Parts: sequence; C-alpha cells; structure tokens
Amino acid sequence: IRYLLEQLQYIYNRLKDENEIAIYDNYGNIGKRITIACIIIVVCNQSVLVAIQCWPYIFDVILPHNGTYVGRVVALVSKYFAVEEKYSYLVLLHLNVATSVGALVFLAVGTMMLSCFKHICGMFRIASYRFEQIITITTLQSITLKHKTMIYKKLICAIDIHRKATEFAKFLVSSMDRSLFVVIMVTVLCVSFNLYGIFHIEPDMQNIEETLVHLILVCFIFAYMFLANYTGQEIMDYNNFVFLTVYNALWYLAPLEIQKLILILLQRSNKAFTLSISGLFTLSLECFASLASASISYFTLMLSL
Repeated sequence: IRYLLEQLQYIYNRLKDENEIAIYDNYGNIGKRITIACIIIVVCNQSVLVAIQCWPYIFDVILPHNGTYVGRVVALVSKYFAVEEKYSYLVLLHLNVATSVGALVFLAVGTMMLSCFKHICGMFRIASYRFEQIITITTLQSITLKHKTMIYKKLICAIDIHRKATEFAKFLVSSMDRSLFVVIMVTVLCVSFNLYGIFHIEPDMQNIEETLVHLILVCFIFAYMFLANYTGQEIMDYNNFVFLTVYNALWYLAPLEIQKLILILLQRSNKAFTLSISGLFTLSLECFASLASASISYFTLMLSL
C-alpha cells in the first residue's frame, strides 16, 4: 500500500498540464468527501448502537417505575455471553469498545482503498483527456515531422498512464486478495445471521432494541458491500470510457501511421478489464447483486430448518 501511495504521488508530481492536474485534484477531493461522509455515517451508527444499549439506564432515571428497564439489557448480555449479572456491565463495555474498534478498522481500510481507487479513476480520465488532445492535433493541424514526433510522445504518455492505472488497480486488489476474500465470506454470513435474528425476535416493544441492532448491522454491511462493488464497477467503466473516447473521435482522419497505432489500441479494448478476488468474485454491481442474493438464500435456508 505504501508503494502504491508513493507511485500515485509520483504520478501527480509528473503532471505538467493544468487540466490534468485539475482532473487529478478533483478525484482526490471526491475521495476526501466520501471519506468524510463515511466517518459521519460510522460515528452516527456507533452512537445509535450505544444509545440503544444505554436508553434503559436513562429511562430508569427519567421514568422510574416498579420494575427496571436496565434488567432487559442485563438479561440479554447474561443470556448471550453466559456471565453473571454483576459482570454483565463489563461485558457490555467490552462489546462496545470492540465494535467501535472494528468499525474504525473497517472504515480506515475501506476509505483508504476507496480513495486510491478514486485516484486511479482520475488516471483513467487523464488518459482519456490525452487521447482527445492527440486526436484533435492529428485532425486540425497539418502534420509535419515535428508534429508526428509530438503526437508519438503524447500517445506514449497516454498509453503509459492508462497502463499504470490498470496495473495499480490490480496491484491494490491482489495485495489484499486473501483478506478481501475472508471479508466477503464474513459479510455474507453476517447478513444471513442478522436477518435470521430479526425474524426470530418476538414482535414485542421490549425487543425493539434487538431488532434495531440487527437492522443497523444489516444496513451497514450492505452499504459496505455496495461501495466496494460500485468502486470496482466504476474502475471498469472508466477503463471502457478511455477506449470509447478514442473510438468516437475522428481518428480515421489522422495520417495512416497514426491510424495504425490507434487501431492497435482499439483492439486492446476487446479484452475486458476486471478486478477479481481469488478468481471467484469480480468487483461489480453484478457481484453485489450475487452476494446479496447469496445472503438471502442462506437466510431462507436457515429459516426453513
């Protein structure tokens, strides 16, 4: 990851065109905004989870009655963790700390990868911009030897940044291949178990906190899965957009030598570019639909047992 970040910074330092720098900065800012939004969502999510667990204590103070609201929370902790009632508060504290740390880890890894992918999208967009400039030069100006040399250099630069973008995207996924595979398996099972838990809770106002916890976890996991797969889909779309830009341009008006080079580039578009995890999952919206379907299938299987 450190190598990738250094390379992304190196590419940024090599950019000379103001428009290219603006494109790169724009995608970097998008990554920052998404990171801020994710931080706010996770903080709110954790706050709601803690509030759900603490509201019985608050109700005992505000609306005291013969019974106790806290007994419900203590009973849940004692039931699921098989501890004595006097230690249930420590277990509850440990559980909150553990979930908060886990959420922060998920947030840090997810936003870092998301930001890197956004910069890679910026590299694809710069490649499209460079190809647009090349086609404009070849069609609007008389081609001299000097122009040909300049066109070849620009073509090399455009192909080079496109190649680096594809390599960086694959390197980022392959460097965390096993971890991502485990995360996918765990998230699918977590969704299934939480859905199973929701449907096995008795429809009672006293059980509302359990239902809310399960629903929040399901929404959080689905959002995480969607963002990861949407990012992979976006990478593929930007890669295809590069070739679409070349194809839609007036490349056939360029000199024959330039046309041959562009045709070779267009032939490259026949090979699909995908981000695969362990050769089983391809990050895309279709993969998200498949994972969601698998989660629901496992849930219905458990429900039928």
